Amino acid sequence: MMEPSTLLLTILTASICLYYFVLSKLTYFERLKVPYVQPVPLLGNMAPFVFGRIGHVELIQKLYNLFPNAKYFGLYDFLTPIFVIRDPELISEIAIKQFDNFCDHRGFVNKTLDPIAGKNLFNLQGDHWREMRKLLSPSFTSSKMKMMFELMSQCAENFANFVATESGITGKTHNMKDVLCRYANDTVATCAFGISVDSFKNPNNEFFVLGKKAMVFNAWISFKFFMHRNFPLLSNLIKLRMFGPKIENFFKDIVASTVKVRDEQRIVRPDMIQLMMETRNKNSGPEFDIDEMTAQAFVFFLAGFDSVSTAMCFMTHEIAVNPDVQSKLKEEINSVLVQTNGKPTYETINRMKYLDAVVNETLRLYPIASFLDRICIKETELPPATPNSEPIRIKPGDSIWFSSFSLHHDPKYYPHPDKFNPERFLDGSVDNSVYIPFGIGPRICIGNRFALMEAKVMLFYLLWRCDLEPDVKTKVPLALDKKTITMTAEKGFWLKIRAKNLNTPVMQCLSHGQS
Repeated sequence: MMEPSTLLLTILTASICLYYFVLSKLTYFERLKVPYVQPVPLLGNMAPFVFGRIGHVELIQKLYNLFPNAKYFGLYDFLTPIFVIRDPELISEIAIKQFDNFCDHRGFVNKTLDPIAGKNLFNLQGDHWREMRKLLSPSFTSSKMKMMFELMSQCAENFANFVATESGITGKTHNMKDVLCRYANDTVATCAFGISVDSFKNPNNEFFVLGKKAMVFNAWISFKFFMHRNFPLLSNLIKLRMFGPKIENFFKDIVASTVKVRDEQRIVRPDMIQLMMETRNKNSGPEFDIDEMTAQAFVFFLAGFDSVSTAMCFMTHEIAVNPDVQSKLKEEINSVLVQTNGKPTYETINRMKYLDAVVNETLRLYPIASFLDRICIKETELPPATPNSEPIRIKPGDSIWFSSFSLHHDPKYYPHPDKFNPERFLDGSVDNSVYIPFGIGPRICIGNRFALMEAKVMLFYLLWRCDLEPDVKTKVPLALDKKTITMTAEKGFWLKIRAKNLNTPVMQCLSHGQS
């Protein structure tokens, strides 16, 4: 047994080492003479978020607004120093021109604890990421989107018919996150996995139940996300898994059975699983096994189930609380329905300028990724942070964030930034360098075309069949949840939906065209 004096000395030594370790971390920006806000030991600048006083995105925006004349400033994500880049030109320089120096993300999944999920495209780095990105990119071309359009449209029609029937012309209050998760679930299941699921007729299907359990970014998932990003050694020590074997095995079984059936029946579909299957027949280049196929399909499902469904919740909310916007959108939808005899096509929906503006303006206010991260992999010089400072050199392993939410709400770039105004995307006033809802550069979200089409098709069919109204449970103005790292509404998204009267001559004509 250790002597008391030896134990005391050990504890004292460990405490001194810990103190100097923390001190070295929390004086990083002071040594570099980069503007920053004084951090709290261990929690860094995250204390207000940890204690529920302010949401994560709003905290970053508050810090962003403290340094209006700086190209970048320092932030402590717990003990991790982060360079937050404010200047759009510098963002483009880092994310595009100097991409090879900043090509990696900081992963959110431990490859040992979650071996399959750890191989997802977001987590991959270096050459492995480049190989996978090159392989998967053809899944999301315009031609592939056009092939998937009919599948999406069927899911959107099922969704619109369900809420119209449930609501009737007298109306009913809906939890929009629930119904839009069901639509997103069905869309991703059929377009990524080749499996037909109807989460409205069969609300307890395993795809939906598992997705809701594991993939909605609630406070617990946010906690695990923070732990893996900021305290990976501790997360590994306590075996804190993001998803767990049940979920990984479910998706692995789905992918394996899909591959088996396609091989046996010679089925070919325009999706990512098909592209990965085809690598088995090539003499050169990577060949991906079931685990890697599962990882890519899994992260696609994760993004589609939670992130895209939440983005669609924000869209329906803004349409409901802005009746003038809803009226203009319905005029455009009716015009397309008349042109196409009630059978909208991929081309006609893609050409809808006002629908596009509504979707873009929602993603400006509520970007899917509120911040984007990069890791420095090669020492790089950054220009002076402020007019009176000197250039600095950031080293491999240093972290960089671009706060898309803060940029999108900066009055310097968007007059009246908190106002929902789709017209700003019609008059050419938006500078693309400060509009980055899906990211920027080679690591821009690979599924952005898919997400945009999924949202537009949903809105088209929903507003064809229904009217959206605020409910007594609808928060106006909308308040963001303070407990999660991702953006969602405090107390959820609630709207009243009324089915349109199908007995009017126009609706009878359009409904006949639909059938």
